[in-house]
Amino acid sequence: MKPASMKAVRARKPRAKPVDREGLEQAALMEHLQLRFPEAFRLIYHVPNGGHRHKLVAVKLKGQGVKAGVPDLVLPMARGGYFGLYIEFKAEPPFDAAVSPSQDAYIQALMDQGYLAIVCRGPVDAMEALRAYLLLPKTVVAA
Repeated sequence: MKPASMKAVRARKPRAKPVDREGLEQAALMEHLQLRFPEAFRLIYHVPNGGHRHKLVAVKLKGQGVKAGVPDLVLPMARGGYFGLYIEFKAEPPFDAAVSPSQDAYIQALMDQGYLAIVCRGPVDAMEALRAYLLLPKTVVAA
């Protein structure tokens, strides 16, 4: 009989690292946007609300104003009567995720304030939405 410390150890296969498809696709969108619409690229920014964080960091960020549901991308260019464009970016199917209730509520709240807020699935969908938005006439603010 073998001592307890000498039990056979099964070799475990190393777990594959998860692929951040959404992040990779969003980075591809940014590269394409920089080439096709450099003026929009200069202004668009990503809101890093997602990801896994240590609980203490999450509490600290929440205290600093991080809110659940805020869309991933913000383009502060007024077009078509809107004040700006917000995009909730999801990976292309079949790797896309559902829109959460907090995301859906935030999108609706932005639309109620005069912003265009949409969900795009993949870089092609997002690029088409950005192109269509940028083709709208500039929003004119009456003084």
